[in-house]
Amino acid sequence: MRPIHAPKTREQRRYRRHLRVRKKIQGTAGRPRLVVFRSIKHIYAQLVDDDRGVTLMGVSDMSEGVVVEGSGKAARALAIGKAIAAKAKAAGITAVVFDRAGYRYHGRVRAVAEGAREGGLEF
Repeated sequence: MRPIHAPKTREQRRYRRHLRVRKKIQGTAGRPRLVVFRSIKHIYAQLVDDDRGVTLMGVSDMSEGVVVEGSGKAARALAIGKAIAAKAKAAGITAVVFDRAGYRYHGRVRAVAEGAREGGLEF
C-alpha cells in the first residue's frame, strides 16, 4: 500500500480493521453476525443476516427493557449482551458469529460478548 492511500484518522483505521475482520466472517439466517458498535457514550449490538443483507434485530443501552446492574459503561455493555441474547432466543436463534467491528476484544466489546454468552448464545 502506498503511503498516499494510508488511512489518516482513527476512524479510517478502525474501518480498515473492520473490513479485514469482515473478510473472514459472514452471518447467515441460521447463524447471524452479532455486530458491536461503540461510541463514546453508548453501545449498540445488532444481529445481521449477510445472505439477505438484513438486520434481524438490534439493541442499544437506550432501548427499553435493558436492565443495568451496577454502574459504568462496562455494566451497560454486559446488559446489552444479555438483552440481545434474550431477543435472539425469543426469535429462535441460538448460535451467532461475533463481529468486533475493528475494535479490540477488550473492555465494553468483551462485556457484550460475555453478556451474550451468559444469555445463552453460542459463539
